[in-house]
Amino acid sequence: MQETKSLGGKSFIVRVELQTAVIKFGQVAAAISESGGDMIAIDVIQTSRDHTVRDLTVTVADAVQIDDIVKALRQLAGIRVVNVSDRTFLLHLGGKIEMKPKTPIQNRDDLSRVYTPDVARVCMAIHDQPEKAFTLTIKRNTVAVVSDGSAVLGLGNIGSRAAMPVMEGKAMLFKQFAEVDAFPICLDTQDTEEIIRTVKAIAPAFGGINLEDISSPRCFEIEQRLRDELDIPVFHDDQHGTAVVMYAGLISALKVVGKSLPESKVVICGIGAAGMACSKILLAAGVKNLIGVDREGALVAGNRYDNPSWQWFADNTNPERIGGSLSDALVGADVFIGVSKGNILTRADIERMNPDPIVFAMANPTPEIAPELIEDIVGVMATGRSDYPNQINNVLCFPGMFRGALDCRATTINEEMKLAAAEAIAETISDEERSRIYIIPSVFNQQIVPTIRNKVVEAAVRTGVARRIPREFRQ
Repeated sequence: MQETKSLGGKSFIVRVELQTAVIKFGQVAAAISESGGDMIAIDVIQTSRDHTVRDLTVTVADAVQIDDIVKALRQLAGIRVVNVSDRTFLLHLGGKIEMKPKTPIQNRDDLSRVYTPDVARVCMAIHDQPEKAFTLTIKRNTVAVVSDGSAVLGLGNIGSRAAMPVMEGKAMLFKQFAEVDAFPICLDTQDTEEIIRTVKAIAPAFGGINLEDISSPRCFEIEQRLRDELDIPVFHDDQHGTAVVMYAGLISALKVVGKSLPESKVVICGIGAAGMACSKILLAAGVKNLIGVDREGALVAGNRYDNPSWQWFADNTNPERIGGSLSDALVGADVFIGVSKGNILTRADIERMNPDPIVFAMANPTPEIAPELIEDIVGVMATGRSDYPNQINNVLCFPGMFRGALDCRATTINEEMKLAAAEAIAETISDEERSRIYIIPSVFNQQIVPTIRNKVVEAAVRTGVARRIPREFRQ
């Protein structure tokens, strides 16, 4: 099938087989129209005395309508839906990425240098000095995007095969934004020890490991163990990418409302992977009064929790030991950070906060509260969605973060490097540009990656985790 450009909205192609004696084409057109579709092209693929096969190109306002149209067609007598292909599916045919050689092999001499026998000299050079793998192999610029498919955003535990399109997309973003070669690796296991063992076994080929969509609390142990046992950066983007971009947005938001971070009361809802990472970067940045809320309400020191992450949180936050519900915790708060679930807040909850509250309702796809319900009473509002202002999007972080880490051959990504990345994102917006509806730059802002890269390299060198100092940073 040919890909067709949409005439507004989203387009898809449905191939149908019609029994011409049973159904009239007008019935098909009517079913599509009544379900919200606009048929813009008809291609006859095959026809006989009793049957006809046609490709129908249809535009819709929303992808959800595709399912409605297909369902309506299948309910008609005398029709068989053969296949459905929208532009997104067509884009995924055969996968979204490929590997290409940097140098073509045109003759026997080329073959001998890239393979046998001359390649043996390179192999032995690495054998004698293992650090040469960074200069003589793809390790220098390659990241493994590793997932077990147990916590795919908005989809849950869909498994390794179904997670591949997401990881391929991540690899595309690495290359598009930061010229980092990334490869998706989806593991057919959700056993913590087996994941750790497998990633360690493949690590020699890579300069960094990006963990993705691994469920909590397993993700904490997997990341920590791999950080302890590998000498290359290990970064769980669902945790730390979210935290970095959230903090970048918060730096700008505080400037808009004229408040300081150390003096602000911050409430964070959802103490899972992202919530823990957000909390740790806020504490490292100087937050003094941080309250965490989860299913059991506000986490308070002195209580015992089965979840070790909650226990750590309770023991290291909430200095005034405020208990109760989320609504109770929000009284007098300056900042709300939501990484939980949709529609758990009301306008009355936000009215309990201090004047000009900062509300980051980042649950996806449905925010903790719809922005339109409180836009007149908030100082700054941000979400995880692209259809509202101020999207907190991990894509702003991980390409530049790994670009910097690879360029200085960092052994890890530490808290100082994360803070540096957040500050780099925030500084790409000038004081003149910054406003309540513009606190975070676009993911297509070309300053983002180089600015993060430079700040991350500086932090890595300063904290002693850089094995190489790029030429422009040498005294």
